[in-house]
Amino acid sequence: MRLVMKFGGISVADGDKIRHVANLIKDFKDRKTEICVVISAMHGVTDRLDEASKAALKEDKTDGLTRFVRELSDQHHKAALDSIDDEAILDEVLSEIDARLDEMEKALIGICHLGELTERSMDYIESFGERLSVPILSGVLRSIGVDSEPMLGGKVGIITDDVYRNARPLDITERTIQERLLPILGDGITPVVTGYIGETKKQIITTLGRGGSDYIATIIGAGIGADEIWLWKETEGIMSADPKMIPGARRIPAISYIEAMELSFFGAKILHPSALEPAMRNLIPVRVKNTFRPKDPGTIITREPEQKKDVVKAITLIKNVALINISGPGLVGSAKVSAQVFSTLADESVDIIIISQGSSERNISLVVDGPHLKKAIKALKNGFDKGTIRDITYNKDVCALAVVGAGMAGVPGVAGRIFTALGKREISVIMISQGSSEHNISLVIEKKDSRVAIDVIHNEFSLGK
Repeated sequence: MRLVMKFGGISVADGDKIRHVANLIKDFKDRKTEICVVISAMHGVTDRLDEASKAALKEDKTDGLTRFVRELSDQHHKAALDSIDDEAILDEVLSEIDARLDEMEKALIGICHLGELTERSMDYIESFGERLSVPILSGVLRSIGVDSEPMLGGKVGIITDDVYRNARPLDITERTIQERLLPILGDGITPVVTGYIGETKKQIITTLGRGGSDYIATIIGAGIGADEIWLWKETEGIMSADPKMIPGARRIPAISYIEAMELSFFGAKILHPSALEPAMRNLIPVRVKNTFRPKDPGTIITREPEQKKDVVKAITLIKNVALINISGPGLVGSAKVSAQVFSTLADESVDIIIISQGSSERNISLVVDGPHLKKAIKALKNGFDKGTIRDITYNKDVCALAVVGAGMAGVPGVAGRIFTALGKREISVIMISQGSSEHNISLVIEKKDSRVAIDVIHNEFSLGK
């Protein structure tokens, strides 16, 4: 059997937990399983690297940067010391950590002196989270008898475009992974690969966006022809709602690729929005499991869900969004104007989450990411004259709620049940959108109603435990 295992739940400097993960991998290796491991940075490190790079831009002295590097060094040295017993391997790992930290410190000092921070530089700085954690787990594996090699994403074949901060793999990636990784796996070596990062054809480091380690795992899975891809996390699996908002949320035993992709796109943080594409294209099952409860079944993601009787599977919420309303006489009967609206926003890299247009064609409503609101409004105002678009209004006090389930396809009355349930609690729906696939009904409501709305719908479709 050939597996890809991605670990995101060991992101703390805790020797016991790192050894637990290593022993879990060894257990599967002892069953003659070929395994490629993908690992994330330690908890909070990527955020701290992001903050450090921005602080370096404002620093006129390097004292703060030196202190940050020392703290990061202490954290990773402790993780290695607590989890690796073999002195020779430990020395090798500590030397690798020190070399990476020295490289990172020089880059931060360079930003400080130049007073310039580009997206390319930010990708480079943030890549050190994974580049520091990978040698540690690989070292632990070797110390317990598992032949292992730490590898950068670019080295295994994650070749991307140069859209820094949100890079996408090129068409050659899966073939390159196959050529580079299969011989290593065939030799009985377990690669431990950096999640989140790849590189361009010119070997410049890129990142695939937050949560990109899942994406790296599924790309590798597709490249090596894995039997399954296991995403180990600190959760039971994919849940029917955010347990922090709905304590009665339950684990979903089985879900389809399409349903899981809809949930990830609409704010469910358990998966990267693009992570399932390689698995779905190659029909590779994906399991979401709890790192520290390995016997639990978790959630399996396949082409067809096992429980087809469920009309609605889950509810998810995107809080930080804004609603833009565009109206004007130029919108009536003019497909070119609508196309120009979307191309204008695309040119500014504004992510559009939901689109709705009235039958009169006098109004287009868009839901965009909250951080993109200002540049979206500016681009629209600069791109059209008053004769085409008369009014551009926006509302930041909204959220987008998605009700997801393949069982909704062809089942009448689902939207009616949602509106009735919300109406009983006097919750107004500002905007609604349903795709032709019928796997998702998206609503825009006032932010203040979000918690009650999720609870009401969750109860309406009996999604709780």
